[in-house]
Amino acid sequence: MSRPTTLGALKQAIAAGHVARRPVRTELRENLLARLKSGGPIFPGVLGYDDTVVPQVVNAILARHHFILLGLRGQAKSRLLRALTLLLDDEIPVIPGSEINDDPLAPLSAFGRQQVAEAGDDLPIAWLPRERRYVEKLATPDVTIADMIGDIDPIKAARSGLALGDELTMHYGLVPRANRGIFAINELPDLAGRIQVGLFNILQEGDVQIKGFPVRLPLDILLVFSANPEDYTARGKIITPLKDRIGSEIRTHYPSTLAEGVAITEQEAWTDRASEGSHKIDVPRYVREVVEEVAFQARKEPKVDKRSGVSQRLPITVLEHVVSNAERRAVLNGEGIAVPRVSDVYAALPAITGKLELEYEGELKGADKVATDIIRAAVGQVFEAHLGSANVRQVVEWFDMGGSLQLDDTSSARTLLDATRKVQGLTDLAEHLGIPGGAPAPSVASALDFILEGLHAQKRISRTEAGKYTAGEEPVRRSGKADKRRERQLREDDDDDSGFGGGGGGRYYN
Repeated sequence: MSRPTTLGALKQAIAAGHVARRPVRTELRENLLARLKSGGPIFPGVLGYDDTVVPQVVNAILARHHFILLGLRGQAKSRLLRALTLLLDDEIPVIPGSEINDDPLAPLSAFGRQQVAEAGDDLPIAWLPRERRYVEKLATPDVTIADMIGDIDPIKAARSGLALGDELTMHYGLVPRANRGIFAINELPDLAGRIQVGLFNILQEGDVQIKGFPVRLPLDILLVFSANPEDYTARGKIITPLKDRIGSEIRTHYPSTLAEGVAITEQEAWTDRASEGSHKIDVPRYVREVVEEVAFQARKEPKVDKRSGVSQRLPITVLEHVVSNAERRAVLNGEGIAVPRVSDVYAALPAITGKLELEYEGELKGADKVATDIIRAAVGQVFEAHLGSANVRQVVEWFDMGGSLQLDDTSSARTLLDATRKVQGLTDLAEHLGIPGGAPAPSVASALDFILEGLHAQKRISRTEAGKYTAGEEPVRRSGKADKRRERQLREDDDDDSGFGGGGGGRYYN
């Protein structure tokens, strides 16, 4: 059936059941129930929340609650709120020219009522798509009540020859303009308390008043909010009466497993650059895990402020930086494929330091040094997960006997392979990573680089800042007793991994 184009046709379509007419929160509820029955994903692209946050959001919508998402930065709060539009109808009928999306059958504004009174059933109907029914505002201290609710427009009054008290002189704010849709406020604690008071009636009584004039607008709206719990005391707070009127408070979190984190970063990071005329990019799994483990290690690092959190944007930008460094190396050396190496993660320090809020001890040590230590811990963790059971004794003994390698992050794959060929047992370890003997040189070079960096991370060999690998801090023959001491220390390190928001640790590999 074609869409009705006049008010009369719309009435007929509603009477025949071809067009649904329902409040927005009922619309969201019924569409959500239909999606639950079909078994499809509720919020496509939102990963890691299937068993925690999503069920709580579903319950809030089914209860027709206004709700708030509380969580540290980089926990997909805004993304989740924007995904609510997927539960709206494709489009709804509105009165053309209405600032507040007036329902043609029950207009709220003076403009809408006037249009219906003048045209009757011949009134033209416009259709509003779902994406235009979502309005978002970032709360800042300079937001005024006029921005949110509305004000009298003296220019409109003068041009129309109307008195200032006439309802037609109203200039509607963002909240009324979101009528029949979803209005989201990000960082709610930053909104001044007097502005938060202006939301009381909307949440409880479902209406607003503008500039003290007796104008009642019973808005049809879903209000959703996001906030960082730390902001309650750092920059502002949500006033108690407003919190009391918000139906559901839902806590978000960082990825709880490394696999979830890798999946999120893989989805969000820009690594497929073939369309940009770049080299083919092949990111090994262990490189992705090291990048993600950097975030997990940072979230449990004592020198990093846990109250601020470590955003999921950190591994996303780090992976993009790592790919860029591999891309640069491939161009410089004329290689047809760019394969990132674990050593490229150290070149991504600029993508890490700016995202870490340090404690006093960390400030004294320096952001670069803290980030370097975090990378080293991440490499050691991933190395243990992939090669913890592999026999690396030959490689370590080669360095203990005086062997050394000079490499850097710009060394070509062929240079690295030629230099490492003399290290006994090193090439054989690549097979433990699933790298066959006939694999492309950049892939093999990346695997060998990971092994060397892993041994360096576990302090079994050393590496200077110039990229020279030498014997470890204790260049002695590894005995069975020494290996057992090392294994005991690793177990103790795992026992100490309390984590924050699902921090790293061997147990997170699944």
